[in-house]
Amino acid sequence: MTKRKLAALFALLLFGVVRLPLELHLERKARAAHLHSSKVDVGLYEKVGQMGFVAVLGGLRAVVADALWIHASMVWEERTDWATMKIDFDTVTALQPRCVLFWDMAAWHMYANASIAALEDRKQPRQALRLKAQREYWKLGEDYLTRGIANNPDSATLHISLGTLYKDRFQDHAKAAEVFSRGAKIPGAPVYVHRFAVYELARTPGREREGYEQLLALYRKGEDERLPTLLRLLGELQEKLNVPADQKVDIPPPKP
Repeated sequence: MTKRKLAALFALLLFGVVRLPLELHLERKARAAHLHSSKVDVGLYEKVGQMGFVAVLGGLRAVVADALWIHASMVWEERTDWATMKIDFDTVTALQPRCVLFWDMAAWHMYANASIAALEDRKQPRQALRLKAQREYWKLGEDYLTRGIANNPDSATLHISLGTLYKDRFQDHAKAAEVFSRGAKIPGAPVYVHRFAVYELARTPGREREGYEQLLALYRKGEDERLPTLLRLLGELQEKLNVPADQKVDIPPPKP
């Protein structure tokens, strides 16, 4: 190693030693506020290497995280190595746990892109194994989103993504309803999140009556809520629950 590199390394290390107590103090405050900020610990050493770890100690978390994020994007575009990308994503989210974008995009790459690639992998002749690999990538996406929410409980974006994952991939309407319902209570959440929670509750086996009552509550709010999905679900549950004719909502035929 040259003298210049040694000097740079020493400077970063010295700055890190000075900054580390401040980092730990801020981390304690963040945990007290339920922000779950990640620790600066030697476990990161194995992920980012010597110079990267020193850079983190030197207060350059964001720089290291951004560099690894760019690297993951390059891997995706050039050779689509999901294992390498996951290593990058794990490190990036450890370095910047309060960055919602990192959690959300890491999850999306796993449950959408990687899962599709696994399902279409013709190098694996057994469909059962391709389906198993697909589901495992869904689980990786779920893991990123649940950990992202643990670090960012005020993020409606991550709740929406997790609820959508349960709805579209796992077909777990009960979990989707629960996550959408939590997300709808977050200040600033889009109004449609509550609507999604009600729709998924109405699709949950064993909770049809509760779902029906909530669908009716939405219907009674006015025309803005009387969307095709709500009307279709109302019609289906009216028949399934044997709602008396005089209590049924008049469902117009779908528009051509």
